[in-house]
Amino acid sequence: MTKSRIADPSKSTEGMKKISWALQRMPVLAALEKKYFDAQPLSGVSVGTCLHLEAKTACLLLTLKKLGARVAAAGSNPLSTQDDVCAALVDEGIAVFSRRGMSAEEYYENLKSVLDEKPRIIIDDGADLVVLVHEERPELIRDILGGSEETTTGVKRLKAMEGEGVLAFPMISVNDAKSKYLFDNRYGTGQSVLEGLTRATNVLIAGKVCVVVGYGWCGRGFAMRAKGMGARVAVVEVDPHRAFEALMDGCDVMDMAEASEAGDIFLTFTGNINVIRAEHFAVMKDGAILGNAGHFDVEIDKNALAEISSEVFDVRDNVRTYLLKDGRRLNLLAEGRLVNLAAGDGHPIEIMDLSFALQLESAIFIRNNPRKPGVYNVPGEIDDAVIRAGLAAQGVVLEDLTPEQERYLLEWKE
Repeated sequence: MTKSRIADPSKSTEGMKKISWALQRMPVLAALEKKYFDAQPLSGVSVGTCLHLEAKTACLLLTLKKLGARVAAAGSNPLSTQDDVCAALVDEGIAVFSRRGMSAEEYYENLKSVLDEKPRIIIDDGADLVVLVHEERPELIRDILGGSEETTTGVKRLKAMEGEGVLAFPMISVNDAKSKYLFDNRYGTGQSVLEGLTRATNVLIAGKVCVVVGYGWCGRGFAMRAKGMGARVAVVEVDPHRAFEALMDGCDVMDMAEASEAGDIFLTFTGNINVIRAEHFAVMKDGAILGNAGHFDVEIDKNALAEISSEVFDVRDNVRTYLLKDGRRLNLLAEGRLVNLAAGDGHPIEIMDLSFALQLESAIFIRNNPRKPGVYNVPGEIDDAVIRAGLAAQGVVLEDLTPEQERYLLEWKE
């Protein structure tokens, strides 16, 4: 057993069963392991990660280790950490620092423990690990080759650091790869948020008014799935192009004030703070359900909700009821944290196969291709190869252009 700080080492067997189930359905990651195994491209490199510690992530961490890396992992969310998976990872020689339900103090202590392993490559989810290096462990920066970031929120923070000239090493935005945002954010979030919502509440979706706050790729994905389940979807947006797209997609578009009175279920997808606030709670229906699918638990103003409540109590796993002073009840899912991971198992396995293949390829790219500090896109050839491998794994054969068609596309004369 390697150095770690986890909840229950005895749960390893159960965790390995989950990991084995996921691994059977991650053909792209398996193909990359086979491709690179002999070369051991990460040999001798310490990789530090802050990710959702569940079975699919475990497959990535184990593949990194099989390709030569020393791996240390912290959980990126206290309610997405699966203690049995953590135990299995420790048994496989990965340093793990997390437990389900950890406090904020424990969370940052776990990040510091990952940094104690002196990572040369960082794989982050929300940019907390990168920020902590810059703010508290700058002595590590000179040995860090770079890293990659999984989320929209994390990339936003990294670009802000780059804009201020403080980002001290290169970071690849896996989130902005076509193989990520077109599929992970839309189909992965769409299905997994709906799963987390229904698993937590057991309510009927058909006939409900679902308010989607933020119509980026994640919001689009959930709106599409909610409509498929019979919901009436209303969208709240600040961007006129996205608002117009939502309208053309058959959604109602309104501001938050109007949506607050109309909605039965509210899901936030903005990456911003306090998009549902006290004035919105004041007009919501009795029994309204509120959930968040943005990265941090800041999109729904929990403090304001508590202040207008006379009593707060848990009625189901991942459902907290706020009894308002006027007698209405508002129900918050998963403490306002990522509902698809806290109340469900996160994205479907096949979707994360693509995203983690991008993470693995990005780590190898960073090892072999030094870059100046900054935020970079996933190289196009990697993005293309990953999605082609995903198609091949499902038996899909693409059409090839004929020589005549290739010439035609290059000509300008009729």
